Amino acid sequence: MIDLALSKIAIIGVVALVVIGPERLPKVARMAGTLYGRAQRYLHDVKSEVSREIELEELRNLQKDVQESATRFKADIESTVAENLNEVQSAWSSTPAWTPPAATMSDLERKAREFRRKKLVRNSAVPGWYKKQHGGKTHVISGAARVKKFRPRAANKASFF
Repeated sequence: MIDLALSKIAIIGVVALVVIGPERLPKVARMAGTLYGRAQRYLHDVKSEVSREIELEELRNLQKDVQESATRFKADIESTVAENLNEVQSAWSSTPAWTPPAATMSDLERKAREFRRKKLVRNSAVPGWYKKQHGGKTHVISGAARVKKFRPRAANKASFF
């Protein structure tokens, strides 16, 4: 602020001593120090207030920019969704309704059989890796299939006709 060298301060002190007097000089010096401190605090408060206002203005500008970009982004998304919706509606209206093919009974039976077999394999107590390692059964078959598999085959089947 003010450029005061040591020689200038000494000259001011000597003049003050002569003008004010030695009895009142300490009181005047204390008052001058307090006034100088108050002036420094006031300047510091003004500077901080100005810097806060500048930062607040920058934040307002940033908020305005973000809001504008968000509005543009929202408009772009809405237009894209509207275009895609129009395309889907036009495709939906131009294509005939799709009907699933009728499932035959054999397909349903096969799916049910596969489901039961997979459920038995999943719920079996012995893990598959153990069965493979020790030669156990790796596939689950039903009782009727087991009977058919191990039933002795007759060489000559007698026919009733």
